[in-house]
Amino acid sequence: MRIKRGDKVMVLSGKHRGKEGTVMRALPSTGKVIVEGANMAKRHTKPRGQTMQGGIIDKDMPLPVSAVGIMCSSCGAPTRIGVRYDEQGRKLRICRKCGGDL
Repeated sequence: MRIKRGDKVMVLSGKHRGKEGTVMRALPSTGKVIVEGANMAKRHTKPRGQTMQGGIIDKDMPLPVSAVGIMCSSCGAPTRIGVRYDEQGRKLRICRKCGGDL
C-alpha cells in the first residue's frame, strides 16, 4: 500500500466522489484508509462514566485504498504513485503524470 498517513487524497469513486481530505489513518492489513471529512457515519453512543457524554457522534469510516487517489502538489490532480530510487538507494514516491516527487 503506497498511501500513507498525512497524504492529501481525493475520493475517486462512490457517493463521496470528488471530496478531498488528508489520510488520518492507513489500515494496510485490510487495504483501507480513513480520510478526514469523507465517508462519515452517525453513531449512537451511550454515556460511559462521568466524563464521556452520550448522543449522536459523526464517525469517519474506512474507504478502500483503490477508491482514493493521491493529489500531486505540482500537477494538482489525483494521480497514481510510481517508485524510483535516489543515489543513496532510498525509495521515493513519484507522480505518474508529471514525474515529480510526492
